[in-house]
Amino acid sequence: MKLLRNLLYPFALLYGGVVWIRNKCFDWGILKSQSFSIPVICVGNLNVGGTGKTPMIEYLIRLLKDYYNVATLSRGYKRKTSGFKEVLVTDTAGSVGDEPLQFKRKYKTIKVAVDEKRVNGITELLKLKAAPNLILLDDAFQHRYVKAGFNIMLTSYNDLFIDDIMLPTGNLREPKSGARRADCIVVTKCPEHLSVTERTTLTNRLQVRKDQPVYFSFIAYSDKIYNAVEERYLKALNADTFTLVTGVANPLPLVNFLEANGLKFNHINFPDHHNFSSTDIESLKQKGLILTTEKDYVRLSKDLEASDLFYLPIETKFYNEEHFNAKLAAYLQR
Repeated sequence: MKLLRNLLYPFALLYGGVVWIRNKCFDWGILKSQSFSIPVICVGNLNVGGTGKTPMIEYLIRLLKDYYNVATLSRGYKRKTSGFKEVLVTDTAGSVGDEPLQFKRKYKTIKVAVDEKRVNGITELLKLKAAPNLILLDDAFQHRYVKAGFNIMLTSYNDLFIDDIMLPTGNLREPKSGARRADCIVVTKCPEHLSVTERTTLTNRLQVRKDQPVYFSFIAYSDKIYNAVEERYLKALNADTFTLVTGVANPLPLVNFLEANGLKFNHINFPDHHNFSSTDIESLKQKGLILTTEKDYVRLSKDLEASDLFYLPIETKFYNEEHFNAKLAAYLQR
């Protein structure tokens, strides 16, 4: 695979050039971006793969839902429908996507919608009864037809955008210069203890603008696992060998966390946003107790016995939470 990617390097240069020209067309006003009268916060990244967008969106929901009528808007990756759809708790992951359904089931009071055309999605959200007065755009950093008021760009601690190159040789969706559009950059999935010196070194490596703050976050895992009928302490699994099932871009942090807690398990790893086939489901039914991510739980829970399937919640935590929240508040109070 590495050899193939290297052979495709000329295409990476070509793709990067095309995307650079597209971005310049937006910068120069040749392609139009639409602004909206309410605050729009975009969460995204430069590279493909998991940078922690879902827990970041959930962080913002928890932070803002008591003060604003919040809505999230996603494209609904791998859903079997198209166009605008408001997400209901009774929907399936197949019809709206796993992450939007996860948002709606966890935060029932907010509006959640999907639309591959974000301008249309926002327009339709604003037509709804009890329309939102703040919208969170999920994975829309490259969707420049919407001019978000505040752009949060994520990059993983172990996979910094500055060390990557364009697809198909690397994993960048657009050139590194695109990072300059961000109002702030969040380095995600950091070690739980990261010194000020290490943070300063990383900030310098990212080559950010002088007025572009960089924040650092880590994943906090729950000490309990959950399903529709019960909850258990994670440490209670010590006596059992279970199966870990993942269909996320990078399961390694979860694997490392479980192993660091002395847990023994078999790991079945599927591609990100995997649509579990009937064959997959029948095989998993033979595995006994299954632990999975929240996103995968949304897709698996309709097919597996509730008592056999658990998920482990995660949250984004900031080292400098008050500074990040203050930066966000300054935008919202304009």
